[in-house]
Amino acid sequence: MKGLITNYFETASIILFGVGFVTLLLHNNLIKKIIGMNIMDTAVFLFFISKGYIFGKEAPIIREMHKGVAGYVNPIPTALMLTGIVVAVSITAFALSLTIKIYEKYGTIELDEIMKMRGE
Repeated sequence: MKGLITNYFETASIILFGVGFVTLLLHNNLIKKIIGMNIMDTAVFLFFISKGYIFGKEAPIIREMHKGVAGYVNPIPTALMLTGIVVAVSITAFALSLTIKIYEKYGTIELDEIMKMRGE
């Protein structure tokens, strides 16, 4: 239990991932499913950023004097998460555009009603 309290960023990211996953599974509305996917993306970003941070170290921006390799945080996890954010925004935009097209064709964004209309 002490590990959950001291690692509160990791705990929050696991809770957020669970909320997003449950939202993705339990709702029939496509917009709610996209929101659940975005919550899961955010949880993954929070988890990796929190794991990449080391207390007491600085960002690798050399201002005055060089502190050596041990004085700075590794910038690669942050750069990868920035790339992940761009990909997540692109996928969200694509999913929303598909949702608009589905609404234009079927007149609804509820998955159970769309399945009834298709005869499945």
